[in-house]
Amino acid sequence: MMFEIRGIYKDIEGWKKFRKIIPAEKESLAIEKLYSIIGSNHKVKRNLIRIQEIKKVGE
Repeated sequence: MMFEIRGIYKDIEGWKKFRKIIPAEKESLAIEKLYSIIGSNHKVKRNLIRIQEIKKVGE
């Protein structure tokens, strides 16, 4: 199952939009994976990531 997650995160320059497609069995696991990916790639803490929309896409 795949989830499309949209939202914003804050970095030095301000708030930036993101859209990620994450493979996961459950929505909660997809959210955890998203926090992990954005946190490691952009050095952003979880409290600076705002999820605005989650959609199930594909199987």
